[in-house]
Amino acid sequence: MQYANTGDFEAFDASKYSVGIVVAQFNKHITEESLQSALKILREYKVTKDNINVLRVAGSAEIPVALQALAESKKYDCLLAIGTVIQGATPHFDYVCKIVTEGILRVELDYNVPIGFGILTCANEEQAKSRANLGGEHMVAALQLTKSINEDI
Repeated sequence: MQYANTGDFEAFDASKYSVGIVVAQFNKHITEESLQSALKILREYKVTKDNINVLRVAGSAEIPVALQALAESKKYDCLLAIGTVIQGATPHFDYVCKIVTEGILRVELDYNVPIGFGILTCANEEQAKSRANLGGEHMVAALQLTKSINEDI
């Protein structure tokens, strides 16, 4: 199992936060595990079920459009993107990774909303499975950035 060296963040009361999560269904056996990891973190941060919206899309390439729709609604304090792109024998992997990475960055900067980058880009399924538990770490990143922005600006 893959573990990230995430720093020394402590959970805080984020019960007033509203969180949108976009989850790709391609490689669902991996993305759903990542989603469960993120939801566990949200419970630790006291975010209620009523303040969590999970939107499922076909694949990682569709994630930026869904994030944009959530950001445009101005209902969410932060967002999380969850997807898994596994390298195959064609350059398709490179294009999907580029689309999703640049799309998420664009939404984050255009709408000034923190987005946890939970997109796994792996060489094979074994790598992806070993990283499926990292959804929570990506959620922590979004929550901590949201707190920093709210407190420091």
